[in-house]
Amino acid sequence: MITASIVGVFLIGYAFIAMESTTRINKSAVALFMCVVCWVLYMLGAQDYLNLMHPSEFGEALSGMGDTTVSSLVSSFVADNVLIPHLGSTSETIFFLLGAMTVVEIVDSNGGFNFVKSWLTTRSKRKLLWAVVFITFFLSAVLDNLTTSLVMIAILRKLVPEHKDRIIYAAMVILAANAGGAFSPIGDVTTIMLWINGSITSLGVIEELFVPSVVSVVVPTLVLSLSLKGQLGGGDGKEAEEPVYLFTKAERNLLFIIGVGGLVFVPVFRHLTGLPPFMGVLLVLSLLWIVTEIHYMKIPGSPSSLHRVSELLRRVDFSTLLFFLGILMTVASLEEIGVLHSFGEWLDTASGGNSFIVTGIIGLVSAIVDNVPLVASCMGMYEIAGPAAGAEMAHFMVDGSFWQLLAFCAGTGGSILIIGSAAGVAVMGLEKISFGWYLKHVSWLALLGYFAGMVVYWLQLEFIFG
Repeated sequence: MITASIVGVFLIGYAFIAMESTTRINKSAVALFMCVVCWVLYMLGAQDYLNLMHPSEFGEALSGMGDTTVSSLVSSFVADNVLIPHLGSTSETIFFLLGAMTVVEIVDSNGGFNFVKSWLTTRSKRKLLWAVVFITFFLSAVLDNLTTSLVMIAILRKLVPEHKDRIIYAAMVILAANAGGAFSPIGDVTTIMLWINGSITSLGVIEELFVPSVVSVVVPTLVLSLSLKGQLGGGDGKEAEEPVYLFTKAERNLLFIIGVGGLVFVPVFRHLTGLPPFMGVLLVLSLLWIVTEIHYMKIPGSPSSLHRVSELLRRVDFSTLLFFLGILMTVASLEEIGVLHSFGEWLDTASGGNSFIVTGIIGLVSAIVDNVPLVASCMGMYEIAGPAAGAEMAHFMVDGSFWQLLAFCAGTGGSILIIGSAAGVAVMGLEKISFGWYLKHVSWLALLGYFAGMVVYWLQLEFIFG
């Protein structure tokens, strides 16, 4: 009964998030409320859930409880061994997002991305679409899909003044960023997880997923480009006045190198230190902060204070950060009641162990549920098969079809709904794109590209890598 109630609250909450444009209730408020209610319901059956999901640890705690009451033991065990670990992993995402958003804001506010803007000079709607998709796709593979989306939205705001035009390009940024992140070991949180776990290798994931990822974004771009005609609004031959930057061109390039180059270095930092990625992002942020502060100290007067990091932090969308907090902690409650694990086991049984069916459905589910816990659950349910494993387990070997498809489907499947990926949520908040608009105009294109990419992967497996 409690499990059904938690799932029910989750579904109702997501319905309200999906209907934000209709209800006029901010999605962050709904996500936070949903999170708290789910965990309150969890506490009503906490002892049973702990026996189910943490049998050995909780059993050991019970055996040594002494004079402590069972209810007190359950409360302290949930706080120390369930909530705090989940909050820690959620905070990694939030601080990574906070750091990345601030780094992008610093570089952009001081003209660091001007050279990218100079590549996108066309006023043709169709040509600009292909250029934006191309740059986003490859930039996402080098950075990550979230950071790339933030960069491209900052650039689009300078290039496309009309909001009704800009949201079309913003939506394609989501598709291109998620597709670009899917074939790179450092392009998406889920591929990083699989890479660090040893399920995939850098060369293997690039070699086998590059073409399917390209197809997954080229197909929807091609279809959409057929309906785009004419020139962008505001193309009257007058260029928008270039803002006056307090940094020289060389200094702006230095900011770009420190900011974007630092974000590229984050996976290396993770490998060298063993620290989580958000620590690397905070390192990049701190370096940018120090460099800009030293520069501003040389400028007399107060105007420069408008561009200081302490002021730029005010522009960070904390509403989006709270939305992430609510969603990820709600999903954590579903993990702790065993729903995600049970769903995965049911999928495996119902599909007869077919990797394409299992990962395909996981990809579709990732359009609703965050792909990080889904991939984490799969990594917990399935072990990496060794070299001596039989042919029936070959798809679970390192760089096996299951792990490759999991990386592709979890990454690109998040594009089907705007709330299905970090990039989508961030763009949704920045450009005020409604769930309904995206569902009507973009979801079917993303779904078309998703299945096209899977077909191409199957063809590769049959005729090239098989």
